[in-house]
Amino acid sequence: MSKRFQLSTLALALGMTVAMPSALAAFSFGVMSDTQWKANLDGENPETVAVGIINQINKKFIEHDVGFVIQVGDLVDKETDSPNGLPLNRTMDTRAAAAQALYDAGICFFPLRGNHEGSATAAVEMPTLFPQTTGGGMTCGAKNFSSPDPYANGNLTGLTYTFDYENARFVLIDQFTRKDNTSYLNSSNYNLVDQLGWIDTVLESKGENRHGFTFSHKNLMGANHTDGLFGASPAYFDSAKTQSNADAQNDYIGSLFDNGVRYHFSGHDHNHLRSIVVSPDRNAFAQNIITSSNSYKFYVPKIPSLDEEYNLPAFGFLRETPIVQELYTVGYYIVNVDGPKVTVTHYASDNGCGGSLEDGGVDCDLTVTPDLSFEKRETFGYSLNGQEYLVPQGESYTSVEDTFAGTTAKILAGINGSTEKLYDGRPTTKSVNTGWTPGKATVPKKNDNSASAILTLWGMADLGTEQTDTFALSISYDPKKAIPTHLGKGLFGLATRDADGNWVNAVDMNFGGNKKFVVGKWKPSYGLGTYGVDPSTKTAWAVINYNSDFAVTRFVD
Repeated sequence: MSKRFQLSTLALALGMTVAMPSALAAFSFGVMSDTQWKANLDGENPETVAVGIINQINKKFIEHDVGFVIQVGDLVDKETDSPNGLPLNRTMDTRAAAAQALYDAGICFFPLRGNHEGSATAAVEMPTLFPQTTGGGMTCGAKNFSSPDPYANGNLTGLTYTFDYENARFVLIDQFTRKDNTSYLNSSNYNLVDQLGWIDTVLESKGENRHGFTFSHKNLMGANHTDGLFGASPAYFDSAKTQSNADAQNDYIGSLFDNGVRYHFSGHDHNHLRSIVVSPDRNAFAQNIITSSNSYKFYVPKIPSLDEEYNLPAFGFLRETPIVQELYTVGYYIVNVDGPKVTVTHYASDNGCGGSLEDGGVDCDLTVTPDLSFEKRETFGYSLNGQEYLVPQGESYTSVEDTFAGTTAKILAGINGSTEKLYDGRPTTKSVNTGWTPGKATVPKKNDNSASAILTLWGMADLGTEQTDTFALSISYDPKKAIPTHLGKGLFGLATRDADGNWVNAVDMNFGGNKKFVVGKWKPSYGLGTYGVDPSTKTAWAVINYNSDFAVTRFVD
């Protein structure tokens, strides 16, 4: 393992600024999960595959023009199906066929197995039905495919695999029964240990200035399912609680942390959940993203939480910091990678059986395919050249301060006023991220009047809205770019992009407020919509209530 950074606080842990990645094309990819179906009552979902839902999500991926799609397991509900008393049929080929619309649109599909196709037979089928998992067939420009082979028998080829795409490395981790019907320590829940060295080598060799994303079916820590990526519970290898999986978790989460992997995607739990999970030795952490259901079923989280039930007695402290949760929805994810910046957008729809985006819902099993209507539910992200700050409810955002290429950004005031809670009652925490673009904000039909680098802010809005708490943001500027007559007339200051991509006064994009210009320092009494320039500190500031890109520049007249 590479040298581990000791954490004083989680907020400081991701504060490293690294070298800029080489100029590669921006791209996006989709993430989906758990396409299980029960009885095919409506004729749209053959052989236990949720083809009716898959078809609707495929259309969305095509509309978003993604480069490829990753599914984090449970491709089918049952590996064999016997409709109307007919002989048993294998079902994996039905899921493979359901990806054809993506292939026809030039979009690749990279799947993982889940526990619903965890047999040795499915292990043999995977690289045949999906040759792209070994670098064969349609790969859309992805390259450098490889799989671990700890016993030189090819048992994991096309099951656990890695590939590179532009400035990112992807690692998809299989933990189920292998091709020869064996698994590590004869446990389908815990066959990851002999892959950890390979995973660490693959992540470390990607380089510091490139992104890394990891994927598994089971979670680092679930909300409903007690079993996870490392065993029967978050704290034990086996259900009898006789063997701890702490060392394996320390190694894996430590590898993610050391190698700059911010996001680990998983399925299995059939609800949208983002949280920070700390390693048992408290030396590392990663963001655990559990993806929404694409299935007929929607699980309800356990009370008390698995963190409270297992980690607290085993390790003496709670290991999970919840960020956001949404239940009873069908959803998918679009991940955009643009140089050092990653932006994830989560889309979800009512599940069609009593659940609602607005007022919760009920635990249910779908019997017919719902007509899905997807809405953007949240946008979050990070940058290799930025920092992450965890701000609990009731705490100030003033810890957010970052500097890049001579530009300093700082939140001067604002409180996390969210009252959102998880199903089990735990309050959420805001994960606020900064990122930077060294380019310049240009005004149409004007010379380049940018006076700062471009700051991106993510993570201050609650689920289902783009409006944030009201806060005051300050960004320093290069005085050589400031025209004195503009400073006194409100024609120069903190700007953001409008819907057409033009740079406009940042307060013009607020949700409400009264626009007012001030020359001088920001004061706590200034309300939403107040903006100003302070020539004495060479900063521009504004009182706003949304996240976006921000820079100091001249406004469009």
